[in-house]
Order: sequence, then structure tokens, then C-alpha cells
Amino acid sequence: MRRTRDLTSEQPTTANSASDGAAPEGRMPSGKSMQEGRMPEKHALDGVTSDGHSVMSDGTLAATENPTCASGKKGPSRAKELGARILVFTVQAFAVWQAVALLLLAFVPDFVYDVARVLNVTNIPSYPTLLSFFLLTFLSLGLLRRQRAALWLSVAMWQISVIVTLAVATVLSHINSGSSERFRPHGWHYLVSVAFALFVVASAFWMRSAFPARLAPGALRRACLVIVLGFATSAGFAFFALETAGFGRLPFHHAVNWSISVALGLPSDQRPFRSPIEGPYWVETASGVISVATLVLAIAVFLRAAPQNAQRDYDDELAVRRLLVVGGSADSLGYFATRDDRRTVFSPDGKAALSFRVVFGVCLAAGDPIGDRQSWPQAIAKWLEHARSYGWVPGVISASEDGARAYRAQGLRAIVLGDEAVIDVASFRLGSPELRAVRKAIAGPTNAGYRVQVRRQSEIPADELAELVEIADVWRRGGPERGFSMASGRIGDPRDGRTVIVTAHTAEGHVCGLLSFVPWGRRDVSLDLMRRSPAAVSGVTELMVTQLIANADRLGITQISLNFAMFRESFARGERIGASPLEKLNRKVLVFASRWWQLHSLYQSNEKYLPQWRPRLLCYGSTAQLTQVLIAVGQAEGFVPELPRTFQRRSRASQLNLPETAAKLAEAVRKQEEELFTPTVPERRLSEQQRIRREKLARLIDAGIDPYPASVPRSHALSDVRDDSGAVSVVGRVVRVRDHGGVLFADLREGGVELQVMFTADRPEAGLALWRETVDPGDLVSVAGTACRSRSGELSVHAESWSMAAKCLTPPPDKHRGLRDAEVRVRQRHMDLALGGEARRRLLARSAAVRAIRGRLAEHGFVEVETPMLNRIHGGANARPFSTHINAYDLDLTLRIAPELYLKRLCVGGFEKIFEIGKNFRNEGADSTHNPEFTALEAYEAHGDYTTMRRLAEDLIRTAAWAVHGKAVAPAPGGGVVSLDGEWPVVSVHAAVSRAVGADVTPDTPADELQRLCRERGIRYAASMTAGDLVSELYEELVEGSTTAPTFYTDFPVETSPLTRRHRDDPRLAERWDLVAFGMELGTAYTELTDPVDQRQRLTEQSLRAAAGDPEAMEVDEEFLSALEFGMPPTGGLGLGIDRIAMFLLGASIRETLAFPFVRPEARPAR
Repeated sequence: MRRTRDLTSEQPTTANSASDGAAPEGRMPSGKSMQEGRMPEKHALDGVTSDGHSVMSDGTLAATENPTCASGKKGPSRAKELGARILVFTVQAFAVWQAVALLLLAFVPDFVYDVARVLNVTNIPSYPTLLSFFLLTFLSLGLLRRQRAALWLSVAMWQISVIVTLAVATVLSHINSGSSERFRPHGWHYLVSVAFALFVVASAFWMRSAFPARLAPGALRRACLVIVLGFATSAGFAFFALETAGFGRLPFHHAVNWSISVALGLPSDQRPFRSPIEGPYWVETASGVISVATLVLAIAVFLRAAPQNAQRDYDDELAVRRLLVVGGSADSLGYFATRDDRRTVFSPDGKAALSFRVVFGVCLAAGDPIGDRQSWPQAIAKWLEHARSYGWVPGVISASEDGARAYRAQGLRAIVLGDEAVIDVASFRLGSPELRAVRKAIAGPTNAGYRVQVRRQSEIPADELAELVEIADVWRRGGPERGFSMASGRIGDPRDGRTVIVTAHTAEGHVCGLLSFVPWGRRDVSLDLMRRSPAAVSGVTELMVTQLIANADRLGITQISLNFAMFRESFARGERIGASPLEKLNRKVLVFASRWWQLHSLYQSNEKYLPQWRPRLLCYGSTAQLTQVLIAVGQAEGFVPELPRTFQRRSRASQLNLPETAAKLAEAVRKQEEELFTPTVPERRLSEQQRIRREKLARLIDAGIDPYPASVPRSHALSDVRDDSGAVSVVGRVVRVRDHGGVLFADLREGGVELQVMFTADRPEAGLALWRETVDPGDLVSVAGTACRSRSGELSVHAESWSMAAKCLTPPPDKHRGLRDAEVRVRQRHMDLALGGEARRRLLARSAAVRAIRGRLAEHGFVEVETPMLNRIHGGANARPFSTHINAYDLDLTLRIAPELYLKRLCVGGFEKIFEIGKNFRNEGADSTHNPEFTALEAYEAHGDYTTMRRLAEDLIRTAAWAVHGKAVAPAPGGGVVSLDGEWPVVSVHAAVSRAVGADVTPDTPADELQRLCRERGIRYAASMTAGDLVSELYEELVEGSTTAPTFYTDFPVETSPLTRRHRDDPRLAERWDLVAFGMELGTAYTELTDPVDQRQRLTEQSLRAAAGDPEAMEVDEEFLSALEFGMPPTGGLGLGIDRIAMFLLGASIRETLAFPFVRPEARPAR
């Protein structure tokens, strides 16, 4: 099957082309090998395919009543298909009976004859003879291939002959009505056999459509020729044997008549070849054997399947290559559908195709269908119909799991062959410990000065490419080429310009290794050919593979398909610790067999790259056909020899191999790929308004006006224009136009301010006509004119000229109604802001609040700092992080969930008052109060504690409220406002929970009592939760959501606060508070834990939770702990959610306070 010999020993292999009828060439099955480590899959159940065909349990394809086949013809009904299967089974059963009876005849002849006498009522030969056995065997094969000639031949020989005999006998009986020899039926069995014959003849005529397979052209002529020559040979042998046996003195015509009668099996004493000679018995026997062999051979020739030229059509070649690119081939073997010895069938819609080759009477497909998966069933059905119309047995080699499912849906069965090794470039790390064997292998050629070139075939000069083709053939060392399913059968062909050629060169520049990889879809590659010089240093193949991976980014490669490992799973299971004795025995047997076939070595040579193993399967029609399919696979892959060329059918050379056709096709392929790989701009679907605006855009350009200039006149902002401003130039977005004929009014908006401009007929130089033709609401325009008042007294600019600042191509919503749908407002945030409504006011208010908080902290002497966003260890809070990877250092990183640990290290470094306002990221749920990406303030003050931080929090939030509202208030959810003046309530967590549950809850309350309180209120909890965890759950469910006015809840259980100092009065509690208002947490503060021993213990407990599967638990950060060990002063720490403060002060959801909240991607319309 694929393409190489042992990678470990690095013996030369390849995949060059083979002519029709020769053993196919390419990758060998010991390369991409077959696996028998798994049991065959369960047979496909009866069902109905997508094109109306019934899938039978034995793997044959029937059809429902009046189905339409892939070709458009009506197929057989389910009943006819069932009748055909019964007929095939019956003839097969009689062939088996003949074989068994021949063996039993010498031991229990009476039993054999009794059974044969009963079976004889079917008119099928039941008495055991070699002639009957061979006759039934060949006819059963013909019926199994659904050849109509086999149907009629069997009916004619066994059933119609009985009816004709009865008819003739009846006529003769009437003629000789007075004779004593009048015909009389001999018992009931004769009547039954006649009735059976009539039934079978009628049934055969009725179900003839279930036998569509045609014969080879000239089959009857060749069969007649075989009969004539064979019987002539038999008669000639009898004649000359008679002469040598001492009968030479008899009359010549008597000897001839006797020889002919013996050859034909007729009595020599009856006409038409009457002879008085009684020849030797051995001559009669030998002549009879020759005649029997002649008859058997004639039937075999007559029923031989129709031939198929392995010739690809020019247009088919281009169509297949187009599907490989456009169809997004997910199969690494897809490109091998372009082999020159394969034919292709297409689905009726042309969106999928399947390639095949006829080998040993098997229509052998390889890999998955190519093209659109939705059209796979139609392509497979067309292929099956095509195979059965020629009497071929369907078979598939090296199908992927997805492909095997598609084949099974069409009635085939599947068994696992082995696994394909695929390297994922993104996850391949040559420096990892697991790839030590690869690094060791490439050390040899690297130290020897070998260098590797990785190029597309189209980049290689013609003379160098010709040299590579030549040395690839030389390094093959005359061995047979192998491969069909996983080899292209060619190298250096001008059609394969996208093939990647990897060459290894010695220090002197001589080529010593060669790999070729065919395209796999648009980006990836699949191994085709592998060669190395016998003089090359060991490890050159590994060096070429690793260099290909190193160049993968440059070539746009993401996956590399390597070899196929036969029995891979059996090897893997046998190597596992705890493998069963049977699994170990299987492995030992396979290792022993590897002395002659490359099984274990290929598995090892691929496993060293740590690839992804992807199963490959063999698909076949029925169990009776499996042996034939396996022989065909062996012949196709080059492991089972075919008949000598003398006995093979002649096949015309492919027209694609003719020089003039090949050159023309190569150019067509080049142009097609250039077209397919040239990025095309998809055509957008535009609304009528969008089309009209683009037409106006074109008019502006035609008029010599730049619709998107670098600058436009602007002397005043709209808000600065006054009655006495005189000549002004203003810029704004057109939000409304009122055209009264002689005068036109337009409202411009800028920064939430609107100003009217007017065009009058007495100023034609103002460009009113062009305005009417090209300006729409939403356009940004610059208007120059004089400030004045309109007749209605509205401040206006009397236009003298105008220019386009930016043509709006998307119609804005109505000025007064705006964007009403909340989802549309979020997705079209820019438009919502441009309309100058509530969204703009909230954004400005948020900005004012943040600016005020930052300024207030500066007044208190805090220094603003910035800490890293990318963290190697996630910490600072209990939350699920976002993960990413940095290629430069090959490290997995997380986006920070909090800057706390870095800020504390700055405190250790001597910064007494610091703060940071920045983004944090938590990979958790999103709702009206949570966003995965959020802005937070963290501030730390040396020699402070959670009490001083509480006062600072109050001060900052009041300052923000003054910046937003001009006073210390916040809008209440139900209407009105809440005053933020005065001291805010401070309540301990246990007191708040006690009030909520109506029972006394203290740090002494046991866990089982807290569990009971949770159960009574329907609060879910885990059995492993501590008392502190349960208190926290009760707080979050019962207290936090019901809080209205800003309240500080203090003194949380210590186990819920791993970075907080224990309470100075009760070590079971932590000096921490949460600020809650209107049912949401606004911030939190700690008296920071500065004890490095206690901190290490708590982080270790957190890491144990993480190891147990808690995705939110923190990890041990040794750098942070090392800083604490250096000594950190007593410190108070504060964290406030900037988004939450904006929500609190504006009475809005989190999405409404963000400039661009995250939204799910919108489904793109069809283009």
C-alpha cells in the first residue's frame, strides 16, 4: 500500500508508474500497513440508501420498488433482489454439495446417491462429477457477479432442457400412440421437477433486471472458439492414441467416428458417429477429461467479466484535480486519485468523485470519495452501479473512518487494516524529551555536514528534476514497485507542480536522500516516495522529515501524512503494561513475522515521531467476495503476482501518456491550479439602498470628487457656531434632509450636537444639484458658509460650498426611532454611538468615572503601574483562565485572571502605594453582570489593612459618582436614586447569613448543620465542602443577591480566601470584605497575607485542588513565594470592578457600559 520500506533500515523504496496490467507501484502495505489487531466490524444492517437502494445484510445493493439508480435507470425491486440472492445462494449450495459429495462418494455412496436423488427434483446437477462441480462453481461466480448470461445459461441447461424434453416426449408419445413404448412420466419426482422448471424459468424472466452485468465483448465468439479447439484437441488425441494402441489397420472413417463420439461423450454405436470400434478405456477417459476441461474453460471465458481500460479522460483529470482543491479534501490519500491507472466516476451533480482500478475482477477503489461529503452517497452508488453493470466485485482499500461509514451506508462491510501516521506540525516539538530518538537519529547526518532542501517541484530546475528522477530509479535497485492506494505512481511529472520535494545533500553537494510529498487538500502533504542512497549516513530520512516540519510554516503545511503501520494496534497493545497473554502472543508472532515483512520496523519508525494514528479500513461487498477482494488488494499493492503479460488482456496506452497530450494537460493543470489558488473576492449581497449609494459613489468619482479625502475644511465645531461667527466651515454627519424645491435644509450631527445647514437657489455655486444627486443620510460632509438664522429663527449655516468627507454606504436607522433591537445595537455599536443617544452618554460617563478614580488615587499618592498580561502560572484569584501558547519560547501561557501576585512583588520591591487599572480575563460564563474580559482596579498600600481599604473604596466610588452625576448618588433599580453620602453599612458574613436563614450561624456552626440549611433552601453543595465553603455558598445564594444599598460584608471563612491574612482575633476567619450593591459585587479588599510559610501552605492546598480537577484552583507560584520570603510589609489590598462601578452608577447592564461587548459571531449570509 505505501510507499516505503523500513524507515529504520532506510532501504530504498518509491512509487513510480506502472503500465496497465502490470503490478501497480508505489507505497507498500508494510509501509502504510494493514492491521488485524481488531475484529471485523459488524455487518451493515438492512436499510435504504439516500438514492433509494436497499442495503442488504450480505452487503449486496438492492433497490426499493421502482428506484432510480445513479444513472437514472430503474433498478430491480426489493422482491427481485431477494429472488436473485436466493438463486445465487442455491447454486453456491449445490457447488458446495458437489465438492462434499465427491469426497464422501468413496465412503458412503448409498447416502450420496439418496441425497442426490432428492435434490435432483431441482434439475440442478446433484450427482457428483468433476464436470458438474466446475460447471456449478463457474456459474455461481457468474451469478454472484450478477451476469445475465450466467442466469440464462443456467436456466437453459437445467430448466428449459427439462421442459423441452417433456414437450418432445409428449409429441412423440402422440405419434406413437399405439406403440408399447409410449411415453409415461416416471413417478412424482418427474412432475415436481417439471413444475419446478416452469417456476424457475418464469422467475428468472421476472427478476432478470437484478442481473445487469454484461459480458466481455466477443465473449461468445471466444467461448465457441475454445469449444471448437478443445473438442478438436480431444478428438485428435483419441484418434492418434487409437493409432498408437494398435488400431491403425481399421478403416479410417471408423477411427474418426469413434474419436469424435468419444470426444463428445456419445455412444459409439449410435448415429451420427456410429463406429464398430471398441477402443481402450484409458483413451476414452483421457479424451473425456480434455472435453470436460474444454467445457469448463469455455464457460469461464464466456462468463469472464468485461474488461476496463485503465485510461483516464482528459476532462476527468481536470475535474478530479478541481475537486481536490475546491472540495476541501480531508483525506490524505485524495491526491492519489490522479494515478494514471485509475478511472473515475462522478456523482450526478459532479460535486463528488470516486476513483478505481479493476484488478482480478474487483473494481478496487482506494481511499475516500473526493469532493463534497453531501454528494458522497451518490458517487458511491454510481460506482457500485458501474461495477455491477460490468460484473465486477466492489472493494475499497484504505478508507478512513468517515469514508468507511459512507461505504457502509451504501451496503458494504468494513474491517480495519491498520493505522496511518499523521504529524501535526503545530504540536511537534523536536526538543521535547519524547523525541529523543529522533534527535539522536539526525545527529549523525548533521555532524557529517548534510544539508536539506525543501522545495515545491515547480521550483526545481528541469535538469535537476530529471536527475532526481533518474537517481530515484537507480536507488530502487531493480526491485518491484509497490503501492496503489497510497502512491501516485510517478515522480517529476509536470502535472505535479505542487508536490513537495525534500532532498538531502552531502557536504560535497551530492544528493543522498529523496522524499516526495503530494498535496493533501490546499495546505497539507502526504508521503508518496522515499529514497536514500546506499552510501548515505544512517538517519538521513529522519533529517529530511524534521527539516520538512521546520519549513512547514513557510509552505503553509499544518499536517504531514507519513507511513501506514500494519497491525499497529496489536503491537501497541502487546507493549502496554498489563497486556493480556493473548495480546503479548500476538505481538511476538508479529515481531517474528517482521523478519520477512516490514511490520514492526515500520511501526517503530513512525511511532518515534509521536504521530496521530488514524485508522484505515478495507470495505467489501459480501463474505463470499472477501477472498477475491484480498487477492486483488495484494495484486494492486504488488505483493501478489499477477498473470504473465501473455495471459493478460491488452489495454490501450492512456492517451494522457502521449507526449502532445501530456504537455497540453500539464499546462491545463497549471492554469487551473493558478486560478483555484488565486484569492477571489466574494461577491457581497447588497440591499437596494446599498446599491443606490454605491451608484452615487460612482457619480462623485465621475465628477472628480474624492469621496474619502485626506482632509476637508473645518474651522468650527458644530457646538462652537454662533450667530456672529460669520464665515465658518463645519463637518458633520447628515441625519435629516428636507428638500422644499427652492431651499434645502439638512441637519448635521457632531459629538451629540446638531446644526442645520441650508442651500438656496440664489447660491448656485453651493453645488445644490450635486448634493441632491449624491448625498444621503449618514454621509459625513463639510459645509462652508455663513452663520445665520433661518426664517423660523433656527441657527443655521447658509451654504456657499460643500465637499464630501466620507460617503456612507450603509443606510443608518431612522433618526428618531434609532436602533431598537438590543442585539443589533451591540453588533452595530459604531452606528449606535454615532446616533448620539444613550450609548454615547454612557461611554462618556464611564470615561469620566475612570478618569476621576485615577485622579483621586494620584491625589492620595498612589503610583500607577503595569504588570504582564501573559502568565506562566495562573494565580491571584480562584477562576478558570484562558490558555494560549507562545511559539517563541514554546510555552503554554494563560491570560491573567488578576494582577495581584505581580503587584505584591512590587510591594516587596519597595513601592508603598501602587495601583493598576487594566484588563483581566476569566474563562467563565457571561451574563448581565459578567463578561469574560473585564476591567478592574487593584490598589495596594503599605501599612494599611482592610479597614483603610474600605475607606478608600468609599472615597473612590463617591468621587466617580460626582464625576458622572455631579453629586454622590446612584440610580436605584426600581427608580429614583440612592445617596452615597455617609458611612456605608458594615456587616459580618456570618451575621448576614444568620439574618437570611433565620438561625444563628457562627464560625462554630458544624458542617452538617450548614448542609441542612442548604438542603432546606434548595442550595446545591458538594459533600467535600468545609463549613467555610458552605457559609460562602449560603452568602452567595441568599445575601448577595438581596442586597440593595452599598454594604460591606466582612470576615469571610479563611479557606475561601487563600491570599488573605487570618483575622487577628479569630484565625478561622480572614480579614476580607466584599462590597455589594443592587445585588452585585462591586469590589473586595484584604489585609494581605504576608507570612510566606502560611501562604505556601495555602497555595499548596490550592494546587492539590487543581490536581484533583478543580479548574479554578490556583497553582503554586514559586517566584511569588520567593518574593514573600524576602519580606513584605503589612499591606492592605483593594480590588474594584471598573465595569461594575459603571453599571452601578449608570443603572445599566455590563454590555451597555462597554464600548464593544463581546457577541457571538453572526451567521454569514450566503454569497
